[in-house]
Amino acid sequence: MAVKENIREQTRNRVKTPAQYEVLIYNDDFTPMDFVVDVLVQIFDKDEQTATMLMLSIHEGSYAVAGIYPKDLAYTKAAEAVQWAREEGYPLKVEAVRR
Repeated sequence: MAVKENIREQTRNRVKTPAQYEVLIYNDDFTPMDFVVDVLVQIFDKDEQTATMLMLSIHEGSYAVAGIYPKDLAYTKAAEAVQWAREEGYPLKVEAVRR
């Protein structure tokens, strides 16, 4: 019996790590490159060089991963980026997807 209780106790003590979500920024023909760099620096905490490299990756491909976060933070950052883009009149598409 002691072995079963020990196993139950170990199972109860496990901490689940939260699911991780990727925040994707998609390429479009209307959002200026410098705005995308600003979004990456100000919202996703990238340095200028990394942000520029990511922006070029987005421009040359169809999208890039801006960051990987727990669900709530990923959705918050994606929404913040989209809201800022809409305020500036850009159709930037940003979404959070589960890894």
